[in-house]
Amino acid sequence: MVDDKSCKNLELLVNIQTLDTKGSLIHVLDRTVTAMGSRLMKNWVRHPLTDIQEIRRRLDCVEEISKAAHIHQLIITHLKSVYDLERLGSKISMGQGNARDMIALKRSLKRLPLLFKELNLFKNDLINGNLLENRDGALKELESLADLIEKAIREDAPHVLNEGGLINDGFSPELDELLLISRDGKSWIAKAEAMEREKTKLSSLRIRYNKVFGYFIEVSKAQALAVPDHYIRKQTLVNAERFITEDMKTVESTILNAQEKRNALEYGIFCTLRDQVVLKSFLILKTAEFIAAVDALQGLALAASENGYTRPRINEEDAVIIEGGRHPVVEKLIKGERFVPNSIRLDNTENQILLITGPNMAGKSTVLRQVALTVLMAQMGSFVPAKQASLPIVDRIFTRVGALDNLSSGQSTFMVEMEETANIVNNATPKSLVILDEIGRGTSTYDGMSIAWAVAEYLHDLDGKGVKTLFATHYHELIRLEELKPRIKNYNIAVKEFNDNIVFLRELVRGGTNKSYGIQVARLAGVPERVIAVAKEVLAGTEKKDLSIQPAVLPEPGKKKHRKKAHDHQLELFENQDHSLKKMLEKIDISSMTPLEAINFLHNLKEKALK
Repeated sequence: MVDDKSCKNLELLVNIQTLDTKGSLIHVLDRTVTAMGSRLMKNWVRHPLTDIQEIRRRLDCVEEISKAAHIHQLIITHLKSVYDLERLGSKISMGQGNARDMIALKRSLKRLPLLFKELNLFKNDLINGNLLENRDGALKELESLADLIEKAIREDAPHVLNEGGLINDGFSPELDELLLISRDGKSWIAKAEAMEREKTKLSSLRIRYNKVFGYFIEVSKAQALAVPDHYIRKQTLVNAERFITEDMKTVESTILNAQEKRNALEYGIFCTLRDQVVLKSFLILKTAEFIAAVDALQGLALAASENGYTRPRINEEDAVIIEGGRHPVVEKLIKGERFVPNSIRLDNTENQILLITGPNMAGKSTVLRQVALTVLMAQMGSFVPAKQASLPIVDRIFTRVGALDNLSSGQSTFMVEMEETANIVNNATPKSLVILDEIGRGTSTYDGMSIAWAVAEYLHDLDGKGVKTLFATHYHELIRLEELKPRIKNYNIAVKEFNDNIVFLRELVRGGTNKSYGIQVARLAGVPERVIAVAKEVLAGTEKKDLSIQPAVLPEPGKKKHRKKAHDHQLELFENQDHSLKKMLEKIDISSMTPLEAINFLHNLKEKALK
């Protein structure tokens, strides 16, 4: 299960910034060529498998297709000629399909024998169609249906069903007779116009048609007086007169009746054909599901070969081991630098929680997400962006990455953050994978650090087993957890520092760090040097706990401002003559105290202070 929050945070279907598919996992993986294959691919991304045998079968398929490049290309060619059978079958079954839908269905069904001929070359049942019930018989039925549609429906049939032009000549003798009458009647009208103009010598004479009067003779006003006596005046216009004759009305009746009967008969024949399709709708749907699966599998194989993915090993040791892992999306979009692969090991014995520190922009979030995406890709049956990977089956992937105000629900950034955290600690199991990026940054430093510490401890001790977790943080105090909890290990993203500047090495290395390089990152972002200079002074004073530093006045650009040396006016917390309370506080280890011990210590402290 991948919940909506994790789907959004991992950018599985859309980019979180632009809400476009570009920059999402599906944009990289979806190399399908049919609409139904594309829909199935999205379903696989949203609902990865948890059955190890099913995962291995999909991986076998992807591997087999990848090794048969020539056949793979032929499959893609055939699939491109297959329309959306799922939608076509459903639309026609609901009585909404038109002649063009029938033509699309026919063309798709005609392509199936060629497609299955190539698929028969594969051994895996998921590809060759052997899992389809009575595959060969089903193909013959669908081929017969395609032949019937081809014989009946005109290739140039209009999308409107009640105006004729749907059925081929020769399909229905009754329809052919009506067509003959209709065509002969129209030719009679053309001949009659020439004959009448010849007999009457009226150059302006025309035989026309409209829906109100049917067929009529139109003569200009100037020649109207010269018309024969058997002409019956029908309508007078400003510049013309309209007439009819008895012979014309007889032919018109025959023509129009034939046309109406033809339209009705063609519609009836079309509905009968549509009923034949409805009888085969279940077979069409099952075939569509199979073709969608083939398309999705070939899409995964194509993505793997184009992007240099490798087949993961699905282990039962419950360990995440990734060598040279990459982020599938970032490596495609990154510009100006080479993507640096990283290796990760997560297990339930020594490396259950990796606490990752390092500056902003160093790549902590990328490492976290790429591990989650690699696990997810493996469980959906895809090859993964890594040199090697051995991965377990996880029941859920939880993420707490970034946060925004939800003003419509009256929730602050911190509230959203805490709701996501609560969801994780309440629902995670020892079989889950948890990705935590910056817990507690939406509140004060000490509150946030306390919550982050408590959550890390909770996940370590969950059900006495713990849960595999990647935890990125700027709270460097948390690196002490490695000393207190046996399965927490410190890592950091390496940076190189020179001349008060930093270079991001993007490499995950063992050990914690106690520097955030926030000021250097601010400089990289373009913050003015005069602001950087003051920030460094304030930071230096804060690190020395020099609370006497006053807010700085920014100097004018190009001018140096010399801060007066701060006087040592630090207020003492305790009187100089009594250092016993201070010594008691210095000796105490708050992190290892139980609540009862803390209350007792506070009571003793109060008694000593009152003496």
